[in-house]
Amino acid sequence: MRTHHTWVTRAETRADIPAIREITLAAFDTPLEADLVDALRADPAWIDGLSLVATDADGTLVAHALLTRCHIGEAPALCLGPVSVRPEHQRTGAGSAVIRAALAAARERDEHHVTVLGHPEYYPRFGFTRASTHGIGLTIEVPDEAMMALTLDAAHPLPSGTVRYAAPFGI
Repeated sequence: MRTHHTWVTRAETRADIPAIREITLAAFDTPLEADLVDALRADPAWIDGLSLVATDADGTLVAHALLTRCHIGEAPALCLGPVSVRPEHQRTGAGSAVIRAALAAARERDEHHVTVLGHPEYYPRFGFTRASTHGIGLTIEVPDEAMMALTLDAAHPLPSGTVRYAAPFGI
């Protein structure tokens, strides 16, 4: 039986930082993603209000999604990731809720483009499509279907070019 959850989403606060690290450590096999979130928090690519959390009815943090500044060629864009969900809350809609909240927050800030390097069977539900079909690429070799992009506003089609990530990504 599948239980229906209502997730509360909001921007992270300073008090959330330890819980976000804990969620990210639990969601991934290595500390690399948790260390990346911490490094991005100190980087110029960080945008206040675009690090979102999802909480359960009791206010416990269960998921996190991060958008930071990147560029597609010379055009400003956002990079989605890492996205983390506590293992016991995976496949409950918490990840989808926090991603949708992050994309909505980006739209409210008049951002136009988002990239993600992730699971090709997961991210298309949010509107992401294969980046290479838009002439978007990376400087490193990744599976073509894993690099995706999304325009948040049909009046601003995706630009073509090479994605330049924030320095902490090491790409």
